[in-house]
Amino acid sequence: MNGVTVIDHPLVQHKLTIMRRKETSTASFRRLLREISTLLCYEVTRDLELTMETIETPLTEMQAPVLEGKKLVFASILRAGNGLLEGMLDLVPSARVSHVGVYRDHDTLQAVEYYFKAPESLDERLVIVVDPMLATGNSSIAAVDKLKERGARNIRFVCLLAAPEGVKNFVEAHPDVQVYTASLDSHLNEKGYIVPGLGDAGDRMYGTK
Repeated sequence: MNGVTVIDHPLVQHKLTIMRRKETSTASFRRLLREISTLLCYEVTRDLELTMETIETPLTEMQAPVLEGKKLVFASILRAGNGLLEGMLDLVPSARVSHVGVYRDHDTLQAVEYYFKAPESLDERLVIVVDPMLATGNSSIAAVDKLKERGARNIRFVCLLAAPEGVKNFVEAHPDVQVYTASLDSHLNEKGYIVPGLGDAGDRMYGTK
């Protein structure tokens, strides 16, 4: 689908398969989500801009590449987004963090906002929005709406699983935001869950129902 990059690295796909299994424990699910998020972060940041600076190695002086511009921002859609956030911070510990509190009303499937906190100068930073599931797309659209209201212009969205319906809605609302996912699944069921999916990511991560 246009606007979507499926990250098909063998390690990503292997870990995702284990996460899908209904018998996978809460502890294993949480660990795997952290591991897979590091691999997703590697892919979504592969084209970050670099600049050169002078350093000294133990042997000589040289010009060496470093990241250019302000620290990037990871924007976690609460609560499940924090499972991806932790692994990404392992890879980019200097990143700034934004939290966007949005939940999906189970009756209307619409997004309800309850919290927002972000660093300064969003307009000068790459903002990577993270949420394990892109199902209906309503929560993700609302989160990106809020970030754009606060000035964000360079945004990417990273999820573990996506449904075609959610991708369609998201890309129509935010055609300038590229979606990165480990899998584009079949469809949504009547309750708005991704099929075949892996269940509710937040519940499986935290052991709640």
